[in-house]
Parts: sequence; C-alpha cells; structure tokens
Amino acid sequence: MKKEKMCFSGQRDKKESALGMNSIKSVDIVSNHLTWTPEGIDHPILKDITLTLEPGHIYGIIGPNGAGKSSFLRHVLAFLKTESKESMKIGDVPAADYSRKKLARLLSFVPQKTDLETDFTAEEIVMTGRTPVNDKEAVSRAFSLTKADKLKDKKFAILSGGEKQKIVIARAVAQTTPWMLLDEPIASLDIKNQIEIMQTLLELNRQEGVSVLMVLHDINLAGIYCDRLIMLKDGQVIAAGNTNECLCEENLKKLYDISFFHMDTKKGQRYYYAEI
Repeated sequence: MKKEKMCFSGQRDKKESALGMNSIKSVDIVSNHLTWTPEGIDHPILKDITLTLEPGHIYGIIGPNGAGKSSFLRHVLAFLKTESKESMKIGDVPAADYSRKKLARLLSFVPQKTDLETDFTAEEIVMTGRTPVNDKEAVSRAFSLTKADKLKDKKFAILSGGEKQKIVIARAVAQTTPWMLLDEPIASLDIKNQIEIMQTLLELNRQEGVSVLMVLHDINLAGIYCDRLIMLKDGQVIAAGNTNECLCEENLKKLYDISFFHMDTKKGQRYYYAEI
C-alpha cells in the first residue's frame, strides 16, 4: 500500500486503550491487498486495502458516501466473499473459514438499521446476544455497562432512537466478544444521544478492554473518541494510523475534495469545519 503523508492535528494524546481483556482473548484483524468487485459491477468497490488492526484500540472508518466503508466492515464479518481467502484474516485464520458460531465469539456487530419490528422487551432483545439465551448475569452486566437498566422491561418498539441504539449495543456487549463492529452507530441521533453512545463505547474500551471498529460520518466525534483512524475514498486508503497524525486539513481535503479549517478549544480538542 502506498504510504500517505501524515499530518499532526494538534489534539491531545489519548490515554492508551485498555488491553486487559478480562479473560477474553483478542486477535488482530488483518486485510492483505483486499480487493472486491461485486457481481454486476464493472469496477472494484474496495481496492488493494492492506491494514493490520491491533486489539485494544477504537478505530474509526471515515470517508465520503460510497467510499467502501460498510463494505470493508462486512468483509471483516465475512458477510461478503473475498476474492482471496488470505485477503481478510481474523488472527491467523481467514475470516471465511470461521463458522458463524465461532466468529460470533470474536466479533459482535451493531448494524446501521436497528428499528426492529418486534414485541420483545429490551431485556429479551439483549438476551438474544447470549448463548445460552438465559445467561442472566451477562445480560444484567450488559445493561449496567451501557447504563440502560431503566429500559430493561420496556417494549423495544416504543423506545426512542437513542434508546434503541443503547439496547442493540447492550446486545453486542452481552456477546462478550473481544471486538465490537458498528456501522454508523450514531446516524440520525441527536447530539446528546450521539455523545452518550460514543462515551459508552469509550468506556467499554477503557474499562472492559473491548476493541472497537466503527463507521462514522462525524469527523469531529471520530477525532475525539477514536485513537486510530482509517480514511477511505473510492475504495482506497487515503491515510490510516494514529488519529493525531491522520486528522488534518490536508488529508480531509484529499478525502472530501473540499477545504477545511480548524479551531482549538480550551480543553485542547481540535474541531474541523468545511470552508464555505
């Protein structure tokens, strides 16, 4: 992979993520020259992506619509077939060689759409993340970690968007996997709920050692909460690595084809804005 120029963003160094997995053994996620052309399309959606995602971090995948962000995530989950088995591995094993049951012990997933049509209570939804489903201790812990205890007995269908997202994340927590993958977990949520969800993921990473890989569109929340970034455009990696090095005006202009400027807060946080 061509090495892209990195820029220093001036943000505060983030506290290193927790690596003590509390008996959960984590593994690297490795893509090796991953290229993917879906059937019926005459050009690749993913082009020669080579990355090693190490456990213990919060990775944010950012980029414009159609960049291949969700497609990359779905290759990690083995939802999409790779052109070569060796191009996507979980640990030393090709993702495609895992059974769904074994892969579910390593990776939990929160999809874009969580508006499930069901009469289940929130607790019943979270229980579906466990095998066996009657593991009440793990379910109770998932509610506690996501601060969603008050929602336990409510019908999932009547919850707000932010509450539903908390429950679906709690279901992923109940799986007790070393990696959690999320596809746009804060899309369509108000700013308060966005921050609450991102704070929950940060606490899961810091306190429980859960490694996180998620697709985001908010570059500023990605800059604050993710300690690693992957910038995708047209199916290719524009930049990847430490957030403090990746997130800068130069790389953002490459990514979105518009100019950016930044402002720093008294707390040392750097916010980026598109020039209009």
